[in-house]
Amino acid sequence: MSETSTQQPASVEVAAKNVRGELDVLDQLLKPEVQKSLTELVENLPKLAEMVTLMTKAYDLAQTVANDRVLIDDLKGGLEEFVKPIGEKAKGIAAAAVEASDRAHSESTTVGLFGILKMLKDPQVQSTLRFAQAFLAVMAERQNQR
Repeated sequence: MSETSTQQPASVEVAAKNVRGELDVLDQLLKPEVQKSLTELVENLPKLAEMVTLMTKAYDLAQTVANDRVLIDDLKGGLEEFVKPIGEKAKGIAAAAVEASDRAHSESTTVGLFGILKMLKDPQVQSTLRFAQAFLAVMAERQNQR
């Protein structure tokens, strides 16, 4: 009998909470700003349905792509083929710069006028000077066009 008396107040309490919740909802619905918002929402339901449809399709596509191991592996392989040569070239340039720096620090000789004239005969120096001359000419042309 004590069990019945403890169950009854609990069900009354739940019912009271439900009534309070319904009254809170009704109080909210009586507010003009809530009614205005609901009216706008109802007017825009077709647009919202279209947006939800598009977002669902985009989500499905993203899920398909995310779960497609073949596509992911292909993209990964393609990216590696693109990046690997660049990385190797950058490592080569960095190694050459380090070696050149070491050589420059180990030599204590002064570069004089005759040393510069001798360097001018080097094909690498000539190629670099031609590039620098062409680059400066292009930059001057572009600056004059402005």
